[in-house]
Parts: sequence; C-alpha cells; structure tokens
Amino acid sequence: MRCLTRFLGCLLFLLLPLQVWAIPTLDRLVDEALRNNPDLQAARARWQMVGHQEIPAGTLPDPQLSLSLVNLPTDTLAFDETPMSGKDIRLSQKFPFPGKLGTRRQMAEYQTLWYRHAWEDARLQLAGKVKQSWYRLYFLDRAIALTKKNLAVLDDVIRFAETRYAVGKGLQQDVLKAQVEHSRLTDRLLALQQQRRTTLERFNSLLARSPGQPMQTPERLQPETFALSEEQLRQLSRRNRPLNAAYRALIDRFKSKRRLAELDFRPDFTVWAGYRLRDEVAGDSARGQDFISGGVNLNLPVWQRKRHAQVAEADSAVRMARAQYEQFLNQVDFRLADAYARMAKNRDLIELYEKGLLPQAEQAYRASMAAYQVGKVEFLSLLDALMKLYRFQIDHERAVSEYQVSLAELETEAGLSVSDAGIDTPEQPKAD
Repeated sequence: MRCLTRFLGCLLFLLLPLQVWAIPTLDRLVDEALRNNPDLQAARARWQMVGHQEIPAGTLPDPQLSLSLVNLPTDTLAFDETPMSGKDIRLSQKFPFPGKLGTRRQMAEYQTLWYRHAWEDARLQLAGKVKQSWYRLYFLDRAIALTKKNLAVLDDVIRFAETRYAVGKGLQQDVLKAQVEHSRLTDRLLALQQQRRTTLERFNSLLARSPGQPMQTPERLQPETFALSEEQLRQLSRRNRPLNAAYRALIDRFKSKRRLAELDFRPDFTVWAGYRLRDEVAGDSARGQDFISGGVNLNLPVWQRKRHAQVAEADSAVRMARAQYEQFLNQVDFRLADAYARMAKNRDLIELYEKGLLPQAEQAYRASMAAYQVGKVEFLSLLDALMKLYRFQIDHERAVSEYQVSLAELETEAGLSVSDAGIDTPEQPKAD
C-alpha cells in the first residue's frame, strides 16, 4: 500500500507541470512565433545580407596588374634585337572623385537601415497577428461551448414539450418549433467548428507549427483596461513605429543617390606605374638599362545629358519616398482611428451586456420557464427567451474578443508593447 501511494505521488508530481502549462500564456505564444516564423527569419536574413554590402560599397576597386611583351620583331620574336623590346609590368589603381566612395557607403548603410527597421516592424506585425488570431480562437471556443450548452438545454425543453403534448397539455407545433431551433443550432455548431479549424491552422502557421497542433484557450477572459487617448497613440506611433525610421532611411538613401549623381559630373582618376625589363642590344645608348614610367588617367564626363537624367531620377525617387511615407502615416492614422472606435464600441457593449442585457435575459428566461411549467405562457415565448439569452451570450463573448483584437491592433499600429501602452494584463487562468 505504501509503495502504491508513493507511485501515485510521483506520478502526480510528474503530471503537474503538464497541467500547469496546458494553456500557454499569450506572451509565450508570441515568443514562439518570433523565434520560429519563417517569414520573419527571411526578413532578418535579408537585413543581414544587405548589411554585408556596406564594406564593399565603401571600398576602392581592386588594383590592376598587367604583364605584357612589347615591341618584339615579328620575324624572330627576340628581345635582344632592338632597344624598344622589353617586358612590361604595370600596376594601376582607380580612385573615384573625392566624396563618391563615402556616398556609396552611406547609401548602403541607409539601405541596411531600411531592411533592419522593416524587420523590426515585421516582428511587431507578427506579434499582433498572433494575438488577434488567439483572441478569435478564444471566441470560437466560447461560442462552441455556449452552443453545446444551449443544445443541451434545448434538448431538455424539447423533452418537456413532448411530455406536455403526450398528456394533452401542449401543442405539436411547439415540439416541431423546438426541433427546428435545435437543427438551426446544430448547423451553427458545425459552422463554428469549421471556423475554428481554419483559425487554428492559420494560428499554427504563424507559429510555424505543423498542421493539426491543438490549442486550448481559457474558459474566461477578463477584458483588459486601456488608458491612452487616440491622440496619444498617434504621437507614440510617430515615435515608436519602426517603419517611420525605415522610411526616413529610404528618403536619406535617395538623397545620397542624388549627391552621388551630382558627383558623377566630376572625373575619376586612375594612377599607374610601370616597369620595363630590357636586354642589352648593340647600339643601345642606354646599354640595356630598365625603364620606369607612370601617369594618371581620368575619364572625361562629357555626356552631360546622361548625368542630368541621373540627377532627375534621384529627385523623383526622393519625392516618391516622401509620398509613400506620407501615405503610410495616413494609413496608420486611419487604422488607429478605426481600431480605437471599435475598441470603444466593444468596451461599451461589454459593459452593457454584463450590467444589463445578460442578467435581464437570464431572468426573462427563468421567468418564462417557470410560467410555462404552470401553463401561464406559450411555448414560443419560452423558446424566444432561451434563444435571446443564447444570442446575448454569444454577442457578449464576441464583444470581449473583438475588444481584445482592437487593443492588439492599436498596440501594433502604435509600435507599443503591452506594458508601454498602459494595458493591465490579467494573469491567464491555468487548466485544472
């Protein structure tokens, strides 16, 4: 007996962590998505890839080494027949006009900043998508549970109506009406279950999980509180949203491109030095002495139309980037206003359901049931009270879910974490 008790105690100890973690917290799920999501990993790799272009962009071209045989007689190909023959070694290095090299590297740095901030914003967007999917999954779980509960209640009502009909106190149409409502709820249940499967697979894809991985949500979600105004969110978005910095880097990159186009009106230089190895030849006044030579080459930027077109292209790129940035800010403002309005609406709906509609609908159903049992109300009144209570329960859970979805959208658009936004996040309930 003592051995059995010890064995059961050890088993309980081993299973306890599984029970505690049966419902993972939302923060853990977000962390999992940020670690494993392949799109995010690709964005990070793209940022790192572009970052490796900075050093090449700011580095001089490789020097050129040339070896040549010069002035050989075509009949003998001998080096000792004429003083002009020899073996040439030439080393050359190209130097861009001062400022070009630094501007090219600056362009590469701004491009790296664009991809870096785009990756940071992708992290923010992914976290928001995970939260929104999780809250929608929560609603579907609660809607399925409520539908099953009301189907069970409706079964009891149908049996009660059938009993009254059997003893001559009820109508057959009451039974038929209840059965129709039962079929409608069953159809609703099947649709909700299909929606949950689709939402779950989308959620698993965000976390890079294999299809079919289960997910359990809590039985009750306490709505969070939110203390910031719409104007405060707009100001925080201008400061915290990574894409703001990304667009500024893009604009600066095109400005650097314009400076480079202006510098292209200036020539580049190539400095070279040569050494000729000679053989001693009869009659050579230099007596076979080796020769050295050197010089500077430069390109002549005579094709002005091409360079003016490059400047105009850079100007257009700057205007395009500024217009895109302005459009991005307008879209953020719209999404903030829309999400804030939906958040406020659902917050008021939650209060309305919890303090008014739900208690009243439940009292109306109980009163209808008691009155129907003694024959004081018709069956349709009882059925209407039951269905109305069910609809209010579903709408309440939808309001809670959509309220949390709106908060996640606000958090994403403003570039905030939960703690930054002044959101009081309750501890997630654990499984029993």
